[in-house]
Order: sequence, then C-alpha cells, then structure tokens
Amino acid sequence: MTHFEPSSGLPLNRIDGPAKVTGQARYAAEYPAEGLLHGSVVCSSVPRGQIRRIDCSAALAVPGVVAVLHHLDRPPMAGDDAPYQDADAAEGKPFRPLFNDRVLYSGQPVALVVAQSLELARHAAALVRVEIDPEPFQTDLLAALADAHPAPTELPKPRGDFQRAFDAAAFKVDATYNTPSEYHNPMEPHASTVIYQADGSLHVHDKTQGTQNSQDYLHQVFALPKDRVRVCAAYVGGAFGSGLRPQYQLALATMAALKLQRSVRVTLTRQQMFTFGYRPRTVQRLQLAADAQGRLQAVRHQATAQTSRFEDFTENVVQWSGMLYRCENVAMDYQLVPLDVYTPLDMRAPGAALGLIGLECAMDELAEALGMDPVALRQANFADSNGNEGKPYSSKALLDCYRQGAERFGWSSRDALPGSRREGHERVGWGMAGGVWEAMQMKASAKARLDADGHLWVSSATTDIGTGTYTVMTQIAADAALMALDDVTFLLGDSSLPTAPLQGGSFTVSSVGSAVRQACEALRGKLIEAAKARFAELADEPAQQFRVSAGQLQVGERRYDLGEVLQGLPGGALEVQLQAEPGARRQGFSTATHSAVFVEVRVDEALGTVRVSRVVSAIAAGRVINPKTARSQILGGVVWGLSMALQEQSEVDHQLGRPMNHNLAEYHIPVNADIGDIEVLFVDEPDDIVNELGSKGVGEIGILGVAAAVANAVFNATGKRLRDFPITLDKVLAG
Repeated sequence: MTHFEPSSGLPLNRIDGPAKVTGQARYAAEYPAEGLLHGSVVCSSVPRGQIRRIDCSAALAVPGVVAVLHHLDRPPMAGDDAPYQDADAAEGKPFRPLFNDRVLYSGQPVALVVAQSLELARHAAALVRVEIDPEPFQTDLLAALADAHPAPTELPKPRGDFQRAFDAAAFKVDATYNTPSEYHNPMEPHASTVIYQADGSLHVHDKTQGTQNSQDYLHQVFALPKDRVRVCAAYVGGAFGSGLRPQYQLALATMAALKLQRSVRVTLTRQQMFTFGYRPRTVQRLQLAADAQGRLQAVRHQATAQTSRFEDFTENVVQWSGMLYRCENVAMDYQLVPLDVYTPLDMRAPGAALGLIGLECAMDELAEALGMDPVALRQANFADSNGNEGKPYSSKALLDCYRQGAERFGWSSRDALPGSRREGHERVGWGMAGGVWEAMQMKASAKARLDADGHLWVSSATTDIGTGTYTVMTQIAADAALMALDDVTFLLGDSSLPTAPLQGGSFTVSSVGSAVRQACEALRGKLIEAAKARFAELADEPAQQFRVSAGQLQVGERRYDLGEVLQGLPGGALEVQLQAEPGARRQGFSTATHSAVFVEVRVDEALGTVRVSRVVSAIAAGRVINPKTARSQILGGVVWGLSMALQEQSEVDHQLGRPMNHNLAEYHIPVNADIGDIEVLFVDEPDDIVNELGSKGVGEIGILGVAAAVANAVFNATGKRLRDFPITLDKVLAG
C-alpha cells in the first residue's frame, strides 16, 4: 500500500477556479427562472423626512410594468423590531424596508418598480415621483461631536493609573487621527433572485455571507415557515462584510415575489451599493508615554465613530491598544455619534483596521521622540499575554514577524533621518507597523457521506466569498479521511446544509474546518468498524492500514468492494453529521494572529504624489492549510490597506446629506498600476491550543497595520506627520 501524502500545507490551486474563469459559476443575479420579473429600486433623495405622496401613475402606464411596491402597497411584514434582528445586527431598531412613511437616510429605498425586463424596470423607476416633507438633518461627524454617547459595549477595565503614569513619563505622544467612511464595493453588486415555486415555497439565490442568516430573516419578517424558504449562495463575488447582514434587496425581491406570486430578481446599481452599510468615520486620540528605554508607561486610546439614529453600531476600535503591547497603565474610551445616515457595517477587520491606524502611527511618533528604531520599540514592548484578559497567548510569533520581515525588507539599512534619502525627483521613505486580530472559533456543523462508488461528499452551509473555502475544506476532509482530493467534494452555500456561522472574522477554517475534520474522522472510524464486522480477517488490522481508493476499501494488500462493505446501510452509504465547538483548552488562553508589515514609499517632491513601491508582510497565523490561497488573502488585504492609506474615502456633501462619489470612477481604489512588489512571509507558529487544526485564519490580518506603515513611511520620506486619512497629494504638499 502506498504511503498517504496529506494535502494540507500544500499550495494547491482553487477547486472553484475553473468554474469561475470559464463562466460556469453562477452568481445571485444569474440564475434563470421561467417568467422572471425584474425589480428596480427607487431611493430617497433626502436624508430625513416624511413621505407625503408617491405617484406611480407614469411608471404603471409603461407597457411591461407589472407593479410598483411601496409602504402603502406591499405584502404584510412583521410589525415589531425583533423579527428584523439578524445574526450580525447592531443594538437598536433594525431598518425595515418599505415599512412606513419615515425617511431615515438619503438613498433609503422607498419604492420598487417590477417589470418584465431590467431595462423597463429601470426606465419606469425614473418616472416614479416621491414627494417628501424634509426635516432638519445632520450627517457630519465633526459637527456633532457634542452629541456623542458611550458605545453599548463592554470595554476592558482600566488598569493602573493612566494619568499619573502619563504625567510622570519622560517621553510622550498626544495625537489625533481621522479616518473617513469607506464602502465595500465588491465586484459583484448585491442581488437576490427569488424563485417562486409552484407550491408557494421560495428558492432564493442571495448575495450573502450567511445563507441561514438570510433564511432566518425571511422566516421572521414574512412569517414564512423555514422549510418553505431555501437560500443559496454557491458563489459570492466578494463581500468583505457587506453580506453579513441581509441587505434590503432581499426583502424587496421577496415582497414582490409574494405579492405577485412570480419569480423576481432585484439587483442594486453601483450607486445603490452606497445606500447601506460602510466602515464608519472615526476620530481617534492616542496618548502614549514611555521611559528613556522605550518601555511603555501609559496608553490611552479614545475613539469616536458615527452611527445611525436607529442602531448603535459598535466594533472593537480601541481594545487592540490594550493587548498588542505590554503596559501596566491603560485606559480606553469609545463613543458613538448618531447621525441621519444608515447604520455602519462590519468591513474587513472591523474595528482593528481603524484602531491600529491610530495605535501604530502613535507608536512611530513615540519612536521618533525617543530617537529609537520603530522595530526596536515594538520589540521592547512585546507582550506574551493579553493585558485586557490577563491570559497568556496560546502562541505569538510576533517577534519572528519583526525579525524575518525586517531581514527580508532590508530594514537594517534604513536611514532614520526623515527626508535624507532621495532618488531622482523622489524622496524615499521606509515605515513599518504591527498587526493583531483575534483568532476565534464558533460552533459549526458538517456532514460527511461516503457512497458505494468511493466518493466522499462533505457539506456545511458556510459560504465561499473568494477566500478559498471550497479548496481548504476539501483538503481538510481528504486528509482526515485519508483519501485523495479527487475523491472528495465539498458542498456549501445552501441553507439546507448543516448549520454554519456567518463567514467572516477569519474564523471559517477554525470553525467549519474543525467540524469537517471531526466528521470525516468519525466517518472513517465507522467505516473501519463496519469492515471489521463484515470481514473477520480484518479484526486485528491497525486503523492506519485502511484506505478508500479507486472505489475500493484497501487494507494493506487486500481489496474489498466498497458496496459490499456498506451493504445494509441506508442508501448504501455511510453518513456522519456532527457539531464542533471550541475546545476547553482555549479557555485559559488568549488566541490571536499577528503581523509585521514593512513599506517603502516614493514621494514626488514637486507633485506630492505618493506611490508604494515595495511591501513585505510577515504573518503569524498558526498552521496555514493552503499557502497559495492564504497568500492571496494577504495580498488582497495589503492592497486594501494601501487603499485606506492613500485613496479611499467617501466624499459626503453635508448640505445634501449623501456621498457624492458613489461610483467606481470617483470612489478611488487602487488599480494594478498603483501596486508595487508585495512579498508575503508566513512564519512558523505551531499551536495545538487554538483548535485541532492549529489554524488561526488569515482573512483579516493582511490589511492590519498597512495604512499606518504607509503613513510612517511618508514621514520618513518627507518629515511630515500626516494624521488625516487618506494621505492625498494636497495634504502632502500642505503638511
């Protein structure tokens, strides 16, 4: 019998790659249905007010227009707030599409035109006249700071005496950093195709990061039996958090399908992608103090962020400042300002992507005040335990990230004097920053089924938002079952499959992967039991001798027909379903991923333009199941971090109360020409505590610290400390 070679740890190609590049992969707005109708959303043009009248006559007069839905003409919906609460809901009263005559934000959906084609629906939607009595509004965070209130979240308790330690310290930094609102803008716009079945049940294809979350939402809002609603998301063209909550197109498409008893599709325009959640604007004040050796004596992180008037969106913005470095005197504060805007939404590395901008820029400012190398300052304050929790880390290879990243980047040749290095008409600067993200694990279920042909079918309701879930789950299943990859198929993206958490937070491999592994190991154990019970000569054979290959059970040199082994079982197959949950060993430890990112920028002396020519990102994320897909995750995170640093922001006209650059022409994000060389290093970090796979996840960690590293590099290049993000050429020239 040949030796089994595990696939985990190998840089394998994506299993879903061929379907995507050949166009066989269907997304939410691409599923056909007989007699399919199309919906176009009519949005409010004011941020606050009361609808006085909706004139649908011109739209309804267009041949091919079937209906116009609005708050006075729609199917019944739940009247209470609770049914609208979803698995990622913020505290407060969730938004209820087309519920009443109140306008809560600019861009709010106020009507849906349904027609026989998308073009007709769009045309007719432009004919709907909505009369709104406007009311005074406020959309500017900086103008409403006096209205701030504490965020409804439990912050870590202050430790030590911050003020006394800060006042007594020899070296101090007190700086304020501003970040703008940012929008997700995945390649695939949000869409829902609701297929109305002959028996009145609904088969929904939704752009979502949680099919069961969307199913629960429809079940609760429209009082539909769960077994009458099936939600699928076989492929998702990027989401980054935008699909964690059911977005309003799902409710509108379902309303139309129920009212008309027809299949209906609603696809949002690119402009309408700016009419729901986003990364919130923040103002952050960082106060750091250190002794002459660079040891932190005091840390205070205060953040103020915007939210809607109907929900208090909270994320972990300040907590990272109490856990990344060792310090005995720490204070944190997090405030929210309610505005006439939609509720913010989790966006890749929610909270940390913002909070680490403040912390890691302030650490660089402290290093400058001390005359100390930024890497050396961070090494001097390395924490092997989480100060917020009072627990040691299960593993923390951050020192290796500093060392390996600096070595690969060539950090030792950095000139600390700002503006000292020039090449032609450009000033060259080097900067770095650290990153941290919690390594979480949620309860998750998986099913493993081995058929008589020797094929293993593994399933869970999780999704693949481009992260490589299809691939890594297949690798985990194949290794646990000791089978070849080609003999394993992983099924996902269907609410009828075993329960899975939302895909987000970098915990899918940890959560669903653990369930897949356990289910396949249990199935293998049952297969061995069944074989030994049927064939007496196998009674004393060790478990490692049993393998399924080429449709047969192989035990050493013996071969057995798999159908005979499985004979008598339901369906002639062996099936196991179970739920995995965090292990008890985790309780005594803090678990997190860490990173160190090094950046080279080139600043044009005359134009003030900044380009990033080189990035090295060193990542400590436990065991990496697939280095190729993991590297892709880090590359994407780094690019987004560069976008946060130099380009990305929502330009809001506060006199109108809405974003003005609500398109991909003016909402600037990097293109290929903006990106230089990016090198990714995965440092060795064994961890048998975080989960049985030893994997911590890489979806978030790649973006963290990147924007701060760019800002720090710009300072090294120019001597200008810019604290208002993004760092655009006008700020460089004026700074």
